[in-house]
Amino acid sequence: MTITGYADNLSVEQGKTITFMVNCDGHSKYTTTIVRLIHGDTNPAGPGFKAESVKAHVNGEYQGRAQSIWTGSYVIVPDNSILRELKSMSLQAMIFPTTPDKGVQGLLTKWSDAEQAGYGLFIDDKNCVSFWSGDGRGQVAKVSTGKPITAKHWYFVGASFDAATGKVAVFQKPVVRKADGILIQPYALEAMSGHVERHIEILPRTNDHIPLIMAGYVKHIDRKTTIIDGLYNGKIDRPRMANVALTYEEMKLCAENPVRKGIVAAWDFAAGGTPHGFSRPSDIIDISPNRMHGKAVNLPTRAVTGYNWNGTEHNFIHAPEQYGAIHFHDDDLSDAKWEADFEFHVPDDFRSGVYAAHLIAEDEEEYIPFFVRPKKGTHTADIVWIAPTATYLAYANSRFQDLPITEVMFGRAPVVTGTDLFLQKHMEYGLSTYEVHSDGSGVCYSSALRPILTMRPKYRANISPSVWGLPADLHLIDWLTVKGYSFDVITDQDLHLEGVGILESYKVALTGTHPEYSSGPMLDAIQAYQHMGGRVMYMGANGFYWVTQFHPENPNIIEVRKNYGSQAWRANPGELHLSFTGELGGLWRHRGRPPQTICGTGWASEGFDVSSYYRRNPDSFDSRVAWIFRGIGDDELLGDFGLVGGGAAGLELDICDSELGTPSHAFILASSENHSNVYMIVLEELYFNLSGVNGIEHPRVRGDMVYYPTRNGGAVFSVSSIAYCGSLSHNNYNNNISTITQNVLDKFSSIVKYRERDPI
Repeated sequence: MTITGYADNLSVEQGKTITFMVNCDGHSKYTTTIVRLIHGDTNPAGPGFKAESVKAHVNGEYQGRAQSIWTGSYVIVPDNSILRELKSMSLQAMIFPTTPDKGVQGLLTKWSDAEQAGYGLFIDDKNCVSFWSGDGRGQVAKVSTGKPITAKHWYFVGASFDAATGKVAVFQKPVVRKADGILIQPYALEAMSGHVERHIEILPRTNDHIPLIMAGYVKHIDRKTTIIDGLYNGKIDRPRMANVALTYEEMKLCAENPVRKGIVAAWDFAAGGTPHGFSRPSDIIDISPNRMHGKAVNLPTRAVTGYNWNGTEHNFIHAPEQYGAIHFHDDDLSDAKWEADFEFHVPDDFRSGVYAAHLIAEDEEEYIPFFVRPKKGTHTADIVWIAPTATYLAYANSRFQDLPITEVMFGRAPVVTGTDLFLQKHMEYGLSTYEVHSDGSGVCYSSALRPILTMRPKYRANISPSVWGLPADLHLIDWLTVKGYSFDVITDQDLHLEGVGILESYKVALTGTHPEYSSGPMLDAIQAYQHMGGRVMYMGANGFYWVTQFHPENPNIIEVRKNYGSQAWRANPGELHLSFTGELGGLWRHRGRPPQTICGTGWASEGFDVSSYYRRNPDSFDSRVAWIFRGIGDDELLGDFGLVGGGAAGLELDICDSELGTPSHAFILASSENHSNVYMIVLEELYFNLSGVNGIEHPRVRGDMVYYPTRNGGAVFSVSSIAYCGSLSHNNYNNNISTITQNVLDKFSSIVKYRERDPI
């Protein structure tokens, strides 16, 4: 995979411009062609891959060049006269290291590794807190506590240097919190403490071009890029800096009351928080009079518990003084920051749809998907498809084959593709929210500003016996195209930002196969659309599940905090609220908004081996819904075929539940059956671990096909299976799943919205 790339946005409006960044390593040239994506599944049992070249001014040949990704989060404070003129000094912070044994890590540094010059507070290669002073002429003094620090414990650490005497003092002192999971006994406290004093003769050289870095140090400055090394894993709370050599007791007082002699900077990581979260998450505020503010790079995790958290308050908004920490990771990534290679100005009359920049360099190819939406305030069809980009981001570059439970969970050995092998080797492409950082903490942010190799046509995800995500959604796009429907495309990001106004001109809105990650504004918009007479076709399962938010300054980034559901990791105590908004994370179900209130059904089971079929229920023979089954026999098995596991009911399945919000007047048209013992009830459905919760034994392992009318002539039709759309093309699109879908879409799109007051 020597050519990869990404766009500056996933959604672009007609008449606007989208920019592409490309890494072409080892090839002098590549060609670009804009293509409309139609079918992304290369399974020979189906229609095969389909893409149409589109006339565009950017089509042509470009010069290739290599572009690198630098992962890892840190804070950068620009160089200034105060930092340059520092002679004597004190550096201090509360730290919670998570991988202290991984090698040298910077804590609070103004250090140039290339020049061996400057000063800083470090964790050294022996896991000890250390102060460094370098004169830039090859001489470096390092003073260490000599006591290795322990992972996942809070420490008060610091160092002072008296320029007049050459005296250095370095200390580390463990901090015991009420809420610590492990109580540290007094004898352990002594063993973990360290305090060393020593005289040095090497004075730190002033680096007038080197910034101050927290959670790393400057390796070198390469043209426009400052390369950071020694990336720190763990939390930092209340970093302070003074221009005098303070004693340990004086530094201890400065932690909570930094208005003291010699203090030149006192960074407060809780500052900038509002009643609605961090509106500018990258801003790092210095509350001292000098205002040496910084910027957080690569989005370290905010809204995390600090050294003084006592467990009584779990929302950072209500007790900001207990949330003065930031959690840094050496594999954080918010933006690859590649230089632009070409821009595509989308013509005003360009057809709304799913597109990609198709790049070819010799025998290598890359597809960079994007979605063209109509101009704001306009529509070009009565039907709209909502691309679930938040879900694409949540799974971005996921490495499921690395999970120890993969084969048990899938009921088979995962199929590992070349893309999967590439991602295993190239961790710099960033993580999905289904993975943990190198220190074991969960990944709660995901960004589109990087190549997302799992969001490509032709990609076969090892979580599925077929395709997943965008390639699976293209099953539906292909069916709509073959059947001759005119439709617009928008993204859930558009829906989040613009609300119901973006939907109100459409008669029908269709979801993707897996709209799992949803924000509150998305749910509000879909419900408002239903109430004003809009019709919704929920074309998948496990939708509207995780509470999700978009970055307040950059909607290319999402946040999710996981707990209380079927999760790949679990948020730490006190850290379930989203930093972007302050709202409670986890499941919408636990926020009083179960998926059943949005589309009539909600997630109940999953299995990743083979798919099954639906059998008609008595409700399907009611005269009021006879139109849905026009052309379908009474005893037909529905969808006992398909490209995803061999059937229309599979992977993840939703069911009705009146206690969770399924309307009492809903018609349960059909239900799936005969699932394997790989299919299991999901965690939130259980009160205790017990046997008999698999597809062979448990009645809630099924998918329910549902229809019900809503206000003002609106309606909802839900298929409740991720695999459903994989059956649409079977037998040259002539099958009962295709027929049912066409019956519903034709009916939903034929009735004039708002004027028809009788239920459909």
